[in-house]
Amino acid sequence: KEQKEPSSRQSLSSDPSTKTIIRRRAQSLPSSAERKKELRSVQVRFVDSLGLQLEEVKVFKVQECPIIPQHVIFRLLMSSELAFGKSLELSLPYFKPCFPENMGAQPDFLTRLHTQRVCLEQILCSEQGITGTIQVFNVAYEKEVTVHYSYTNWRTHANTAASWLSSVYREGCDSPVLDVFRFRLPVPPFALQPGASLEFAICYHVKGSDYWDNNNGNNYKLSCHSYKVTVPRECEDSMLHFT
Repeated sequence: KEQKEPSSRQSLSSDPSTKTIIRRRAQSLPSSAERKKELRSVQVRFVDSLGLQLEEVKVFKVQECPIIPQHVIFRLLMSSELAFGKSLELSLPYFKPCFPENMGAQPDFLTRLHTQRVCLEQILCSEQGITGTIQVFNVAYEKEVTVHYSYTNWRTHANTAASWLSSVYREGCDSPVLDVFRFRLPVPPFALQPGASLEFAICYHVKGSDYWDNNNGNNYKLSCHSYKVTVPRECEDSMLHFT
């Protein structure tokens, strides 16, 4: 038999269908011009372990005196003394009470405590700050003892709550006669200057009433002094390294 050639229509129908492929640029790949623009806009920022800025810019007015931290002044003084070969002498500030440190040992302490219901017992000034103890009469179980203090002659002031420390019992009584509270006052760097002062008074709040101990209306006052210390030569290098 004579074999017939397939028609063109049949050949077209049997060929696989073709599709137009359109190549598009991925949106995640910017062009070279866009990449250059992004590189120009990148900013480098250095932070510490907490994510805080490592530098801070502050503009001072002409009449404004910047506050230099004590440890910075300390290092500058040490470097200056060592450069000129002099013996290193440090001036260390400290607060000193203008009243007896152990008020609980005063003859009129118990009389004042009975009258005021609250009295400062003792105060201690150290490098860690200013701490003290307070005695109050146990008028009720719920009570609050607060210390009001100021470093600016009461132009501004702050409060700190005292915490319960112990109780004093009388023989034959189940409930305490007295409660002892302890407080701590922070010492900001600007206060550690010779001539600076601190004043405070104590408020005892119990059963809706306030009882005060303000040192017979004079407040408890502390003043800042300084004493000089000569550093031995063998200690200078180590102090410069660890400050």
